[in-house]
Amino acid sequence: MQFLVPDGNSDGMNHRALIALATAGVLWGLTVPLSKVALGWMDPAWLTVARFGLAAPILTYIGRRHLRAALTPSVAAWGALGYGMVIVLQNLGIERTSVSHAALVYGAVPALVAVVALLARRSESGPLAWAGFAVALTGVALVAGGGGSASLAGDALVLASAVLSALFIFAQADTLRGRDPVAVTAVQMLAAALVALPIALIAGKPPTLRPEQAELWCAVALCSAGSLLPYALYAFGQARVQAEFAGAFLNLEPLVGAAAGALAFGDAFGALQLAGATAILLGLGMSLGRMRGRVPAIARA
Repeated sequence: MQFLVPDGNSDGMNHRALIALATAGVLWGLTVPLSKVALGWMDPAWLTVARFGLAAPILTYIGRRHLRAALTPSVAAWGALGYGMVIVLQNLGIERTSVSHAALVYGAVPALVAVVALLARRSESGPLAWAGFAVALTGVALVAGGGGSASLAGDALVLASAVLSALFIFAQADTLRGRDPVAVTAVQMLAAALVALPIALIAGKPPTLRPEQAELWCAVALCSAGSLLPYALYAFGQARVQAEFAGAFLNLEPLVGAAAGALAFGDAFGALQLAGATAILLGLGMSLGRMRGRVPAIARA
């Protein structure tokens, strides 16, 4: 597998990065409804352990040639925080609120990433990009607002997860520099599973031995299509663009999540939500139109 950025024109690699980021955003949009079902079998901490504990060995094998460079305290620490604690908090929130509301709150992540970059004085977003963030965030509110039963506590937990996720996305640009994205993702997933394991053992409820068929298959899909693929794809794409650019693709997550919530859980999705979906896509285009991609050198894998 090659993750080497060629010298000269990088347009082809940027296109691959865009495809990887978009695919990750769509796949992550399915994780909220999948988690909602899987949480009927496992509690939030055990589900986090399962997601990353099963995916990490596969990525470790794929990225084994460059694993040594990724085995650093900073990489592991950000994995524990940005994967482990983010998903534990997200699962706790999803358990207490609706799929649509969870998607709504998580729709704030792209704007939060841009704010973090601005505070760190590393932002390259212009007025059009900021307008795009605002349009997309308004669209998220239209798509997810009013759908399903929700709770303030659940929404607050998802918001805490979103804030940590934004910090992680910003910091990940430095973490990935000069390292293989697959190897980094493998180390971070292992750290996430390890940090969630004591929480599961101390405060979690052991999963039953006989889950419902739907719960089992949703858990399997969550570990594969919801973890293994999108995290590796997002790391691959993020290694080649600035943080705000990568964060903008997370606008796809609430759009897909709310649509899945409407289909699977009966959450509202009418004319208002359709207008919101249009606003999300318009805002995404505005955000990306004025962002200048950055293409750092990536190691062979």
